[in-house]
Amino acid sequence: MATTKARAPETSSRRWAALFFIGLAQLMIILDATVVNIALPSLQRDLGISDGDRQWIITAYTLAFGGLLLLGGRIADHTGRKRTFLIALVGFAAASALGGAASGPGMLLAARALQGAFGALLGPSALSLLTVTFTQPGERAKAFGIWGGIAAAGGAIGLLVSGALTDYLDWRWCLYINIPIALVAAFGGYALLDESRRPGKARFDVPGVVLVTGGLVAIVYATSRAESDGWGSATVIGLLAAGGVLLAAFALVESRTRQPLLPLRVVADRTRGGAYLSVGVAVVGMFGAFLFMTYYMQVVKGYSPVKAGVAFLPMAAAVLVSAGGLSARLLPRVPPRALIVPGLLIGSCGMLWMATLEADTSYAGGVLVTQLMIGFGAGLIMPVSLNYATHGVDQGDAGVASAGVNTAQQIGGSIGTALLNTIATSATVDYLASHASSGQDPAVARQAVVEGFATAGAWAAGIILAGALIIAVLMNTPSPGHRPVEEDGTAGDSEPLLASP
Repeated sequence: MATTKARAPETSSRRWAALFFIGLAQLMIILDATVVNIALPSLQRDLGISDGDRQWIITAYTLAFGGLLLLGGRIADHTGRKRTFLIALVGFAAASALGGAASGPGMLLAARALQGAFGALLGPSALSLLTVTFTQPGERAKAFGIWGGIAAAGGAIGLLVSGALTDYLDWRWCLYINIPIALVAAFGGYALLDESRRPGKARFDVPGVVLVTGGLVAIVYATSRAESDGWGSATVIGLLAAGGVLLAAFALVESRTRQPLLPLRVVADRTRGGAYLSVGVAVVGMFGAFLFMTYYMQVVKGYSPVKAGVAFLPMAAAVLVSAGGLSARLLPRVPPRALIVPGLLIGSCGMLWMATLEADTSYAGGVLVTQLMIGFGAGLIMPVSLNYATHGVDQGDAGVASAGVNTAQQIGGSIGTALLNTIATSATVDYLASHASSGQDPAVARQAVVEGFATAGAWAAGIILAGALIIAVLMNTPSPGHRPVEEDGTAGDSEPLLASP
């Protein structure tokens, strides 16, 4: 179905200026995924939050964000992507102000849930605006190279920003920082972006909304509980089973309804399916690296929050070099798996390098090597995956296709973090049990933590390697030069996995 949209930006310079403000909004979303982590001990003490309840500061955001993404994408398609983008930015800024001014746990949790809800509107609308703004292959490749660099490097930047704000100002500034970013992005977006929307009256698939939101919330919540309760607990297994049943029912409903929330043709395409899988697998490694290296540097090596944040900068630099220097140049010329598969293999080697870490390993010989490999690999993966996740899709479905890749990122991060953290904790406990004769020796305790990280890193390497093998077979999309080009300058859809509804 065709989309109704306003006249495209007249000049290339206007499009690139628009990209700056769209990218600023995306950076804010990525920052918020990590910026609260380092500030968590400080805000926990300040607001009197118990150890049992502290996980909700993170979970309240991820539940709302992950559960509402597909609905947010469809709202953007029907009500206008620019309008949704601007409303989401203002709402995100207001929620951040509420959280920064929180006087107690309840107020902070409500603010984090609101941030997640507005983020679920902002993420799909931002990516779909990028998709409909850049349609020429050359410009599109450069734009998605920048976008992928932001997506991959934003987490490391968030750790640096969080450490600096927490050390030099106050944890509340980790939330207040969103206000100027959101307002600048809203001002620029209002001035430069053109409106686009799916034609016709908005009719939302209410059963689909209920089923997919319930399924995603159940899965994200299960993974958050797995860190404390264990994967074998009845609660976690029950939630995962419920989530699977709800998502299966959602797929059934979507195949039969006339106006589905998520048309199955969007995810059944081999190219988009491979792109979604690439993002999910890559995020497993990236989030695992953020988690383990943050604790390794602060707990084992004794780095301050600021020093730990600065130590992540080489990863961000590697991402930017890889995404801007290689991916953007090669994206229009080679098949997507020619970049994604090597990127996954390099990332897998980076996680495997964690197995060489010892408590006394130098920064240059340990963490730095891991960061450079993971960062370089992510810079190859993310621009290509984000490009092909929306490439060739009907522009009327741009919002929901964008929401799909955001969902893959969210689910991959949630499941990966919980799974790898459980593996690391179990390995640490086993190491301590086997060295019980050493008593409370701090050196043994530090080495036990390192053993946990090394074991989890090896598992993460295996998961990423398996993903690389699947994508090498699944994503057989040719290079852009060998595919037919549609009137809007984008390549046509590739071979579907399933028959389109």
